[in-house]
Amino acid sequence: MAEKTGINRQYKDRLFKFIFGNPEHKEWTLALYNAMNGSNYTNPDDIELNTIEDVLYMSMKNDVSFLIAETVNFYEQQSTFSPNVPLRIFMYAAKAYDKYVESHDIKVYSSTLQKIPTPRCICFYNGRSKKEDKVILKLSDAFTEKTDEPQIEVTVTMYNINYGHNKELLDACKPLNEYSWFVEEIRQNKRNGYEIGTAVDKALDSMPEDFVIRQFLLDNRAEVKDVFLTEYNEQKVMAGIREDAYEEGIVEGETRGILSTLAGLVKDGILTIADAAKRANMTEDEFKTKTANI
Repeated sequence: MAEKTGINRQYKDRLFKFIFGNPEHKEWTLALYNAMNGSNYTNPDDIELNTIEDVLYMSMKNDVSFLIAETVNFYEQQSTFSPNVPLRIFMYAAKAYDKYVESHDIKVYSSTLQKIPTPRCICFYNGRSKKEDKVILKLSDAFTEKTDEPQIEVTVTMYNINYGHNKELLDACKPLNEYSWFVEEIRQNKRNGYEIGTAVDKALDSMPEDFVIRQFLLDNRAEVKDVFLTEYNEQKVMAGIREDAYEEGIVEGETRGILSTLAGLVKDGILTIADAAKRANMTEDEFKTKTANI
């Protein structure tokens, strides 16, 4: 399936990382940290950026992790919701702590307890599917055998940063508020019928002059457009893959596979419950019951 997509696997960074993972503008990263933690640090040089770049599957992955005040923060942005963020951050964290252990001469086999920075795992969501302002995601939700006391756990707090959500957070971080406005402006231009390149240009040109990220984005106009072009192309391909999976499920005649695929299409906003139930030859109530545990 992946070979048919035509997507370049060497994805460019998303705009979120372009802004908040930029070593030349650590003041924006610091503003984000302060907003998330209710702190008032003033020296951007206190931040040590440790960026891990990887592609785990058909998606553009980005994360921003940094050390400050004995805390290691894992920040990831999603424009398409995935419940697998805890698993990905678990994998990123292992790499980050391995790096930290080596660089700080941590003796992992010592008889004395070795102190390491406290982790904080955050996901910033600005996809089109409706999500609450704050959602808690856990690694243990993915365990095949459920347990009330998981021996390994990763808890990720997902914040909806679409424009109009989490107003207090966005107001506390001017660059984040501007980023949210910019993404919404592009989407509005798309809704007005403009193709993505023009939609980005119009958003850039209409950005208020007092935005702190304005000049940076204007100076990097080509890169910003490329980021959004890549992201929108990826979304189209992923939607196509889901449709292909649906068709394959019908051909195979596997009822559970069909229902699982339909449930995924509903969750992603590609189909309504009514449409999915009709395709499954069920009433809406039957469909909801059959897919409740999928």
